[in-house]
Amino acid sequence: MKEKIIKKATEMFLKLGFKNVTMDDIACEMCISKKTIYKYFHNKEVLIEEGTEMIHQKIHDIIDEIVAKNHNAIEENFEIRKMFKEMFQSINDSPVYQLKKHYPEIYSKMIANEIEDCTSMFTQNIVKGIEQGLYRPDIEKDFCVKFYYTLIFSIKESTQSEKESVKIENYALEYHTRAIATSKGIIELEKQLSNLNI
Repeated sequence: MKEKIIKKATEMFLKLGFKNVTMDDIACEMCISKKTIYKYFHNKEVLIEEGTEMIHQKIHDIIDEIVAKNHNAIEENFEIRKMFKEMFQSINDSPVYQLKKHYPEIYSKMIANEIEDCTSMFTQNIVKGIEQGLYRPDIEKDFCVKFYYTLIFSIKESTQSEKESVKIENYALEYHTRAIATSKGIIELEKQLSNLNI
């Protein structure tokens, strides 16, 4: 029952907003008593925190699946961007923006986890791209990783609309790739950008 509550509550939080959804709304939607929810979660903040952890895990499981498909480094980044777009396409308000505004402590914890994961993931992507001749071997990997995740997080936390956030993040990916790509990498980037416009 606990997992079902987290799943339904998270769907509602993403669709209607973390602040707007009450425990009564969740109980009503699930046709259970509010008492049943409080049996597992002593307040809404605990439920939101567990929900964000579930989303975090789901995203990283999907990213692991994409990486396992052995795309080249640039295509891999575009596939990950596509996954984010599909995953959040029915959501109007940016979940990250909402969390930062209404639940800053949960947001801070989530960002700390994301930075750790993104540092590892982006570093692996850059190493892979250098090995494939798509990224320049002389780049400062640590700085490039930090620039990119700082850019992505600042877009997410300062853009209220999820649709606008996705659009700007696509530009950020192009910007990041052009900054580190070889001439071979630019050809692959142009190919990925043309696929986006189909």
